[in-house]
Amino acid sequence: MARYSHISVAIPMLAEQQNLLPLLERFRQQTFQHFTLYICINNVEGGYGFEENQICLQELKSVTDLPLNIIDRSSIGCGWSGKKKGVGWARKVLFEQIMTEKDDDELVVSLDADTDFANNYLEALIATFNADTCANAMAVPYYHPLNGNAQLDRPMLRYECYMRHYLLNLFRIQSPYAFTALGSAMAFPLWAYRRVGGITPLQGGEDFYLLQKFAKTGKLINCMAPAYDNDSTVVRPQGRTSPRVPFGTGPAIAKGIAGMDVSYPFYSHTGFDAVLATYQSFDHLYEKDEETPMSEFLRKQLATDDLWGSLRLNFKTKDRFIHACSERVDGLRILQFLKNTPEYRLSTAELPVDFVHDNIDTLNNYRDQLFAEEMRQRRSKH
Repeated sequence: MARYSHISVAIPMLAEQQNLLPLLERFRQQTFQHFTLYICINNVEGGYGFEENQICLQELKSVTDLPLNIIDRSSIGCGWSGKKKGVGWARKVLFEQIMTEKDDDELVVSLDADTDFANNYLEALIATFNADTCANAMAVPYYHPLNGNAQLDRPMLRYECYMRHYLLNLFRIQSPYAFTALGSAMAFPLWAYRRVGGITPLQGGEDFYLLQKFAKTGKLINCMAPAYDNDSTVVRPQGRTSPRVPFGTGPAIAKGIAGMDVSYPFYSHTGFDAVLATYQSFDHLYEKDEETPMSEFLRKQLATDDLWGSLRLNFKTKDRFIHACSERVDGLRILQFLKNTPEYRLSTAELPVDFVHDNIDTLNNYRDQLFAEEMRQRRSKH
C-alpha cells in the first residue's frame, strides 16, 4: 500500500516576476494534483528584489485555482534583517511551516522558481518514494538548458561539467556522499527531515549540508523509479547569473570563464583514489592507528592528533566504527582535502575540451557525455 499520497512543494522566491506565471502554469499541468505550494517571497528588509517581490505577492494573491500557502518575508517589516537572511533561511521557514501543518508521511519537494520540469514530475517523485519507502531523500537529476548566449552558456557548461566530473569520481570510489546538491532538485519525506534535525539556514550551500545529513542517516537515492526514469523527469534550472547566493550556479556563471579554474578546478583520479585509500583503511584503523593519504590534512583540519582513537572508544563494533569514520571523512572533508592539495588539480591542458576556445557545440557534447555516464551510474546505484 502506498505510504505517500500528498506533496508539499517548497519554493523560495526572490525577484522572480518573469518566472512566476510560467511556474504556476507548470503546476496546473501536473498529472498528480494532490499537492500544496508553499512559496516564501523574501528579501532583505527593503533591499534587492523588494519592488518585484511586491508585484509577485499581488499576483499570487489573485490565484484561486491552485492550493497556495504564501509566506511574506518581503513587505516592510517582514523582510530579513541581521544574520537571518538569504535562501537558506527561506528554505528553513518553508520547511518549518510544512512541519507544523503536515504529518510524517508528507513528501516534501524543494524547487526554485526558475526551474522547468515535466508535467509528470510530481507523479514520478511520489511513485519513486512509494516504490522505496526506506529512502530518506533524493538528489534529483538536473540539466541546465542552453540559452543561446555564449557569454552565459560557456561558464554554465564549465561549471556543470565540473560538477558532473566530481560526482562521477565519487561514484567511482563508491563514496556514500555521491550526490549533487541543488536546492531546485531535492525531495524527502517529512519523517526523514525531522530525524536529521532540519536544515542549517545558510546563505548558500544549505542544500549540500541537508543532503549530507540525509546521506549520514539513511538511504539517499539519485534517480526515479524505472517507469519514470527518463530525460523528461530531469529538472532543468536556468543557467543565469544571480546575486541571490554567494556561491553555486548563478555566482559561478557571473564569475565568467576566466575565474573558474581557481574556484572550480577539475580534480584528478589520483586525488579521489587517495580518498578511496583512506576509506579502505578504516578496517585496519579499528585495530590500530596508521597513516592514510588524508591523515595529515585531517589533523590540521580537525586540530587534533587523535583522529581515530576517540572513535574506537565510542564505537565498540567494527561496523559502527567504520560508519563513524565515514561520517568524519564526509563530503565536506573530501572537497576540502582536494581543494587543499594542489597536485590533485588538473591543468587545462589535461582536460578533454578547451572551455575558453572550443565552440559551444563541442562543450555541450562533452557535457552530454558526462550526463549520460552520470545517469548510468545513478541508475546502477538505485
